[in-house]
Amino acid sequence: MARLKDEYMKNVAPALMNKFGYKSVMQIPKLEKIVINVGCGEAKDNSKVIDAISSDLMKITGQKPVACKARKSVANFKIREGMNIGVKVTLRGEKMYEFVDRFFNMALPRVRDFRGINPNSFDGRGNYACGVKEQLIFPEIDYDKIDKVRGMDLIFVTTAKTDEEAKELLTLMGAPFEK
Repeated sequence: MARLKDEYMKNVAPALMNKFGYKSVMQIPKLEKIVINVGCGEAKDNSKVIDAISSDLMKITGQKPVACKARKSVANFKIREGMNIGVKVTLRGEKMYEFVDRFFNMALPRVRDFRGINPNSFDGRGNYACGVKEQLIFPEIDYDKIDKVRGMDLIFVTTAKTDEEAKELLTLMGAPFEK
């Protein structure tokens, strides 16, 4: 999948350089990492839930997830400090570019009534966050083998300074933003 990074260097970088008038190649925004997070409140009652989520996330990303622990005890949610309450994966390099390609071109079109991703979910510093309601949109997940439909958060971290630069970067990489 080295072709995706090469494609970025050949097509996306010059387009960004022309549009924003960068003087140096080092000013061109790049995708730094993608963080995929699955929070699960029911993990406090059943520890096998974390294993199920981890296996799903490993199939989707090709990388072993890390368990996230609660930082504080919250009596109303019956959570104690140190309990596993979710998992996350940080993708960088070739796996990141491969995931971006699969997410934009294979997974998102499988969402029911899909019209595009929200163009207003930038954080003001050039990072983009979006949520997925079910893990079934990824072709790696077998419908018969899941125990429960779960969503996930995806954060695209870029080196862009503004939201406009980051949106242009993601659009050139194939992000289907709503019109």
